[in-house]
Amino acid sequence: MKKRHSIHLLLAAVALLLATAACTTDERTDGDRLPEGQYPVEIARITLGVEGGEAQPWGAPATRVSENGDGTGSVFDAGDQFAVQIDGEEGIYIVQDDSTATSDAPLYWTNTIPNRTVTAWYPATGGTLDLGDQSQSLAYLLHGTGTGDYLTPVTLTFTHSLAKVRVTPTGDALGEVQSLQLYTYTQCTYEKGTVVQGSQEGWIEMKKCEYTENGNAFTCWEANVVLGYTITKLMANNDNKERDLSAAITPVAGKFYNITLDKDKGYTDDGQGNYTVTSAEGLKNIAKLVNEEWKSDINITLTADINLSGIDWTPIGIDYNHQYTGTFNGGGHTITGLTVTGSYKYAGLFGDIDENGTVKNVVLEGVQITSDNSSGYAGGVAGDSWGTIENCSVSGSVSGTTFAGGVVGSQWGGSITGCNSSATVKGVIFAGGIAGETNSGASLTGCYATDDVTVENDGTNNSHAGGVVGYNGGGTLTACYATGSVTGSGSGTIYVGGVTGDNASGTLTACYHAKGTVSGPDGATGGVAGRNFKGLPYSGIITACYWGGNGQEQGIGEDQVGTGGTTQVTDGNWQNALAHMNAALNAESWRYTFEPGNSLPLLVQNP
Repeated sequence: MKKRHSIHLLLAAVALLLATAACTTDERTDGDRLPEGQYPVEIARITLGVEGGEAQPWGAPATRVSENGDGTGSVFDAGDQFAVQIDGEEGIYIVQDDSTATSDAPLYWTNTIPNRTVTAWYPATGGTLDLGDQSQSLAYLLHGTGTGDYLTPVTLTFTHSLAKVRVTPTGDALGEVQSLQLYTYTQCTYEKGTVVQGSQEGWIEMKKCEYTENGNAFTCWEANVVLGYTITKLMANNDNKERDLSAAITPVAGKFYNITLDKDKGYTDDGQGNYTVTSAEGLKNIAKLVNEEWKSDINITLTADINLSGIDWTPIGIDYNHQYTGTFNGGGHTITGLTVTGSYKYAGLFGDIDENGTVKNVVLEGVQITSDNSSGYAGGVAGDSWGTIENCSVSGSVSGTTFAGGVVGSQWGGSITGCNSSATVKGVIFAGGIAGETNSGASLTGCYATDDVTVENDGTNNSHAGGVVGYNGGGTLTACYATGSVTGSGSGTIYVGGVTGDNASGTLTACYHAKGTVSGPDGATGGVAGRNFKGLPYSGIITACYWGGNGQEQGIGEDQVGTGGTTQVTDGNWQNALAHMNAALNAESWRYTFEPGNSLPLLVQNP
């Protein structure tokens, strides 16, 4: 937009005479003095000046008062009043239908001194200007000056005592904006066209407008604002969602400020692959970046709680070809209402996490994860993970056909640390309170699950249900416990354990199950493990693990290794178990403790 320093508006087709009388030089009296009421002030025209420097044009023409339909300018309406002052005398002039102005008490020149100063202002009287609702008509405050004398007509040049802010929505934002609000002063007191004091901070309703630039038509919203108040935010559609401006505006009288409003993507990025997410819309858009634009290595940080209720979620890292390789930091915030349904192979907040990927510090509340894929992986945090999951919490429900876990369906290598789940878990082959499966050196440390785990075997494959992990195939479980019920039913072979259904060449250290019942087929169900598998060259190892009060008389249902490693607590006193588990954890960063009101050991991280 080009800068303009003045925009001229001819008020009338001919010079405006403020009296019908005409005098001659011969009628002067008392030297420089003119006879009273003989020489009327003649106002030839009115112009509107725009401040220089960084000012942008307000539009043309633009004096006062009623905005043109295209929002580019203003004109005086019939009946509008403005004040004129000379020699300390003031008069009120009224705009007529023919664009002339008349006064019931016109002003007159009183002497012959040349180049006298004339001042004018709009509104004609002082008072309080209400800027709060400009949706139909903009608020104006103008101050004008000019010079003239009894022989020279006066040109009044008005300047704006307010500043104009225009907001132009673009792209998707344009279709969604029905109204716009700007936060600043909603009132000001004024005298003789000049602001005295702004007051009453609040939201200003802006006026819808249109303008043309380089042949293109644009829809916009405008408001005139009081100078001196730093504007930092706006709102759309009165939705109570504040949007921060990328740069604050401190208005200067007469200046024009143009803001481009993009659709709120719900996230920002620093251009270096680091994304900050502030809303559910932002998290959805992040999922699209990973799944559709192959930006699987971006780092994601939440700065607010996210509500995904009512949204059918598409997992981040939707499949093996889009594995997430960045770092997701929830910042301790809560994601509520995560719902995944349908035939996603990898179902969860994340679908598939790469070995270089990390997800941490997030609470998932009220998840509903369901995958009916015949080879499905379902988990609150992720369907499948090869990477790092730490300090995550899940509640709700998880259901899958192959791998189902409260936190992750399958953890293949990598680690899960300091996580907990109160989600119910239901599966067909592998189901666990934390993970359906841990395999290939995966570690699971300092984790616990408190709700029920169920497998119902369809007779096609062996099934595994564990309070912590369904199937531990070469993984390491350390300092983990479960308190929910664990149930295996159906046809075929079913392994059910309070901690793990099957410890197949894996390691269990200082883990326990208590409180909930553990039930499944005889000989394949145990208070700690349904089976401790012996293989070549590795066999399952269980050390300092306990169970009690879960209805089982054996710690291991099928102990192929024969080394035991489990102890039943029969009297409900877990003090001795706590001491032995902590002794086994002497080099670990986690330990058990008792807290008031709890009869079972709880996990804490060593400082």
